[in-house]
Amino acid sequence: MKSRLHEMYNNEIKAEMVKKFSYKNINQVPKLEKIIVNSVTRDAVSNGKVVDSIAEDLAAITGQKPVVARAKNSIASFKLREGMPLGAFVTLRGPKMYEFLDRLINISLPRVRDFRGVSPKAFDGRGNYTLGMKEQIIFPEINYDKIDKVRGLGISIVTTAKSNEEGRELLGLFGMPFRK
Repeated sequence: MKSRLHEMYNNEIKAEMVKKFSYKNINQVPKLEKIIVNSVTRDAVSNGKVVDSIAEDLAAITGQKPVVARAKNSIASFKLREGMPLGAFVTLRGPKMYEFLDRLINISLPRVRDFRGVSPKAFDGRGNYTLGMKEQIIFPEINYDKIDKVRGLGISIVTTAKSNEEGRELLGLFGMPFRK
């Protein structure tokens, strides 16, 4: 079953992108590759249970089991040893990716206090977009009474676009509310 955004991409967005960038082939149109949602915290060094809490929140938000992110190097000044759990991340592809993007754009972002749109400058030069959230409670799947602490999230949207302009146009057509 395809989500509303996936149908929209196949029908309207491809045609709009071909018109704007005058691609010679429909397969040149950029598409979403994956969305990575991650949360890492310094508290995990002193309290191992924090990572379980982060993993539960990410599982609720994305509908997929998260992978625990571990330290690659030991850093004595941070009391960090190699292999210690620091947070968790989820990589979404396919229908779950489109479903998550739909919920992010239409439900979660409008719930942010004093929301005026997301920055149009957070592209990496290759059409990929990274968005930082200050709190996980903007997602309706998170029960406010059950969280132990408000934590931030990093959301990276990876596209096959060749430039920032292509990536911005693609996400704009999906409905991403960029600041004017």
